[in-house]
Amino acid sequence: MRVTFTGTVIEWRGPAPFFFVPVLETARKVIADAAYLLTYGWGVIPVVATIGRTTWTTSLFTKDGTYLVPIKAAVRTAEGIGLDDDVTVELGLGADGD
Repeated sequence: MRVTFTGTVIEWRGPAPFFFVPVLETARKVIADAAYLLTYGWGVIPVVATIGRTTWTTSLFTKDGTYLVPIKAAVRTAEGIGLDDDVTVELGLGADGD
């Protein structure tokens, strides 16, 4: 199953800054409906994410009633992504992205 959405890059500060794209409502509903089949614990859902020409494996995190897509530094560099940028994200749900 795949979902595509456009969202704004946010920063979540901890010991080091982390960058995420919150999943928008329409995609969030699709993910929530399938979550029980996909999660491997703690509500974390494995995905294969694509932004532009860059594809990577990651896991969605839950925070404040939504899912967050972590954006690795290598992805941000390859795609020229910065804080507050709008990006289109394609998610293949599950560990194999199908």
